[in-house]
Amino acid sequence: MKVIHGIAGLRRFKNPVVALGVFDGVHLAHQRILKRTVAIARKINGTSMVVTFWPHPQKQESLYSLKHRLFLISRIGIDACIVIKFSAGFAKIPAQVFIKKILIDRIGARYICVGRNFRFGCHAAGTAGLLRKLSRRLGFKLKVFDVIKKNSVPVSSTVIRKLITAGKLTGARNLLRKPVTVLGTVIRGNALARKFGFPTANVNPHHEILPPNGIYAVNIMLKGRQYKGICYIGRRPTFINNKIDKKRHVEVHIFNFKNNLYKEDLEIQFISCIRKERKFDSKEDLIKQVKKDISLVKSRFFLP
Repeated sequence: MKVIHGIAGLRRFKNPVVALGVFDGVHLAHQRILKRTVAIARKINGTSMVVTFWPHPQKQESLYSLKHRLFLISRIGIDACIVIKFSAGFAKIPAQVFIKKILIDRIGARYICVGRNFRFGCHAAGTAGLLRKLSRRLGFKLKVFDVIKKNSVPVSSTVIRKLITAGKLTGARNLLRKPVTVLGTVIRGNALARKFGFPTANVNPHHEILPPNGIYAVNIMLKGRQYKGICYIGRRPTFINNKIDKKRHVEVHIFNFKNNLYKEDLEIQFISCIRKERKFDSKEDLIKQVKKDISLVKSRFFLP
């Protein structure tokens, strides 16, 4: 997928079919819009495109970082994604101007695909109704998608965000139609776990929503390959001498893996929480428990 930051110097694409939205989380409802965008583009021999915004226009904490979001969008088969920086100046652009000057004049959209509840433009005046009105005048076709509900709950990033922070991973997975994931870059750590006999990769998450502190069975995606492992999220209470460590650490131990992962991007896919974080009386007690955790994860989730 070709990623374009901003619209300066933007070249025209062939028969653009544009999905418009933030697409934070790329959840079930977003996937439906994106997959239909790809299908329409193929039908008219055009280009499937996404026009999205960063940072989040509603100033909410994002489910996924921009890099993670782009990665998930590309998996669906979108040809190109235009990322527009959402700034105070951009927020003042009237919705009609955005549609005419950017979507039509600069991008040349033949089709626009959008969720019914999506709002854009100054004072969020841009609606599906406005797009429908202008589609006749400006000569583009419009596909509006209704809200999807699962068990009477609307599928939305806000709902999924609350489920993840509450540790309700199964509920979040049902709305995402994929595992809860975190994308992060491996950074240098203090190598404590290596000294204890189970080396971990210290992961710096890209400003993403994290599940509660605890121990998790996980799959780890690295350069297109999937590995099995265990993940710790927490504040290392056993080693902070009763002080409060405000930083939440994310560490993964990949089974049967010895390569250097420094500076690599890992996608952590959460399967299940096996226990909450706790403080141990000694490092020896912690080591015994971690060995039990690893054995439990292997036997419960990964043995044939």
